[in-house]
Amino acid sequence: QVQLVESGGGLVQAGGSLRLSCAPAGSIGSIVRVGWYREAPGKQREFVAYVTRGNNTIYEDSVKGRFAISRDNANNTVFLQMNNLTPEDTAIYYCKANMMIRPYESWGQGTQVTVSS
Repeated sequence: QVQLVESGGGLVQAGGSLRLSCAPAGSIGSIVRVGWYREAPGKQREFVAYVTRGNNTIYEDSVKGRFAISRDNANNTVFLQMNNLTPEDTAIYYCKANMMIRPYESWGQGTQVTVSS
């Protein structure tokens, strides 16, 4: 099993920055990639970015050039640096790990990001 704990959300003005953290615990060696997703009020949860064990990264088009996902290999924490935030980025942000073992994926509890105009 893998447990994920997110932190770093908050309230920021448009144009500001936040850095989210996702700290995994448990069967860390089974993790093949860690991603961030977000769920805005009244909308479906959507993909934001992920980083693989080999440090390959993929981003959703609307965050390219503004968000950066990275890993701290020393403690396995994954970060999402979010710059030039807009009100459209307001959502609950969730961390998700894909693993090689059952149950193959694990979600964190979410952290709220609110961007005011």
